[in-house]
Amino acid sequence: MNSLSNCTAPPCFFNHRKTGRLHSNRRRIGDGHIQLLFTDNRILSRSIGSPLLRRRSCIRAMASQIKEAENGAPAAAQNAIPVRIVALVGEGSVSPLKSTPWYDVMLHTAKKLKYVDEEYEMVVYTDNSCRANDEATRQLKTSLSRSDVLIIIAVTNQESAQWIQTNSQTTPNIICFDSSPTLTNKLGGSLVQTKPSIESLFTKLPLPQFEKLKESKQVVGSVLEAWDRQNSDDIKFCLLVIVNAYIKPVPVLQNLRAKGFSTLECMAKNCGPQIINCLLDPNCRKALQCLNKCSPIDQVCNYQCIASYESPQLEEFSLCVLQKHNCLDLDAKIPNLPRVTPLASFRGEPLDQETAEDLFIGWLGINNSDWSWRVVAGQNPAYDQFPCQYQLFYRGKAKGSFWYEPVFQVKTIEGDLVWRRRKYRVKRGKASGTFHFSVLDNGVVSNEFWTIVDVCDDLSWGLFHYHGAARVAGQSYTGAVLVSLNGLYPDESQRDRLIAALDKCGIKEWELFDVDNCSCLNPPLGLPEGSSLHYKIKVEENV
Repeated sequence: MNSLSNCTAPPCFFNHRKTGRLHSNRRRIGDGHIQLLFTDNRILSRSIGSPLLRRRSCIRAMASQIKEAENGAPAAAQNAIPVRIVALVGEGSVSPLKSTPWYDVMLHTAKKLKYVDEEYEMVVYTDNSCRANDEATRQLKTSLSRSDVLIIIAVTNQESAQWIQTNSQTTPNIICFDSSPTLTNKLGGSLVQTKPSIESLFTKLPLPQFEKLKESKQVVGSVLEAWDRQNSDDIKFCLLVIVNAYIKPVPVLQNLRAKGFSTLECMAKNCGPQIINCLLDPNCRKALQCLNKCSPIDQVCNYQCIASYESPQLEEFSLCVLQKHNCLDLDAKIPNLPRVTPLASFRGEPLDQETAEDLFIGWLGINNSDWSWRVVAGQNPAYDQFPCQYQLFYRGKAKGSFWYEPVFQVKTIEGDLVWRRRKYRVKRGKASGTFHFSVLDNGVVSNEFWTIVDVCDDLSWGLFHYHGAARVAGQSYTGAVLVSLNGLYPDESQRDRLIAALDKCGIKEWELFDVDNCSCLNPPLGLPEGSSLHYKIKVEENV
């Protein structure tokens, strides 16, 4: 057979939990998306650019230019293509995200998709709507008839599965997890087969169809890898990967693609010694080999490689290829959403920037504490999960200078526990309680915008939110960290206030990752000579 549609229907994806994975943290090592292949000592640029998507993009661009010439409408406005997604979850099904119902998880995901693009519309149903034969059933049918993507989660009822098969035939992209094996996956209008025994049959297909299959398998690989990590950001990422490949470009993912021979030419012309030194260094070489196994659009996987194998040679390589010469021609922007309001007052007084800096300094120097805060939990799956996170905030020796140094452990891919430390320059934002952070991290500059969301008057806990980007690495990200003196969760009396603070960030409590603070021996703490601490918060008030 030459038609994919005539192949045996593939089963749903089931959740295969991976074990022993490095859960990474600390935001943005920007070189995480250097996608290189080393073959016979030659450096080959790798790109996951989709030929189908490029053709569609060219057609859309030409159509926009024609319409703009005809009626003066901006091309950008013509490209405002809506994306309609339907999420269908099993009635009463429970997610692995702290046992939160899947229905609630997907409702929240719909909100988070709006942070990426206002044109994304996701509606959520339970599979009861498949069987009720009422107004909800009619609404679901209408939604499916208009949908670009259908994601099915934990639907095991056979009556529901049969109804879905009958009513989703016009939906071009269907992805399902932990559901009835009679349900099928479809990408770009074609069934997706992932079994190796069937894959060999596809090699006999005509080249265009075989290339389409390869493209679908790359998408499937990225989706499965993200889904196995089981967190809210990666659920959103799964949907964005499909949208990017089959519906319209997603800017945050488009930024992560290499530019073919221009990348190679830039590297060879400007960074020859750094490339050779990297290849000769075992850790740097392992880092690049590790990165090649990751999708270029997967920040979590890429950061695992960087955190595991960072070295001076990798830093020099990244500094030259990315930061100095921007050989990947990337330009990631700091996200604008969600918009987070800073803490308005502290201890009954309006918050000013000196007091806000004191809140960052936190417990450092109080009761002989050697750190400002310890991280209790974080929200970002790539950067907020390291064990044993210590935060050090302090005023520098130079007038007006302020610094942040996170100290944290990394469990490397090879299973070793190592300490890492970074150093951020911190500048005041326009509004009290907001700050601009910058760091040269493994050769790449990252810029971040931090907001003090809340800190209790007794400094028992605080919540800090950040937006960030490693511009030349094509990485944009957001996250938040919950902090306390000893790394313990706030007591139950603070729950309502904590939930309200998280709501200001567009975060649910079940999205937070608990940080492992159990085995934190001999952290490399300490401050530079000449540092100073609190200006306005009195130490004796917190004894």
